[in-house]
Amino acid sequence: MSKKQTVEAQEFHLDWLKWLFVLVILAVVAVANSIYSEQSLLYRVLGGLVLGAVAVAIAVQTRQGAGFWNLAKGSRAEVRRVVWPTKVERNRATLMVVLFVFFMSLVLWGLDALFGWLGSMLLG
Repeated sequence: MSKKQTVEAQEFHLDWLKWLFVLVILAVVAVANSIYSEQSLLYRVLGGLVLGAVAVAIAVQTRQGAGFWNLAKGSRAEVRRVVWPTKVERNRATLMVVLFVFFMSLVLWGLDALFGWLGSMLLG
């Protein structure tokens, strides 16, 4: 094993334990929400958010969590590179879609009426 692989193996060798902690924290949130149902919803939501943030922080320390975090950061960078249409382009494209759908609905309505009339003439 190379030095890099050894460091990676040591870095992520307790992933299963970290995921177990994440599952336990999420289970605690669900059970505590049920047990303390008479408490204010605000306190239960705030407690759930804090414990959820702790669970996410632990999950990001795993190999899968780190990979997901890198994917999310890369996706955000890609969204920033997108050239979004202007308001005029958006409105024009929307109008074209609406007109095309209206036209196709008329065509299909006409075909349905034609085939219905032909069917009634043949069976009739």
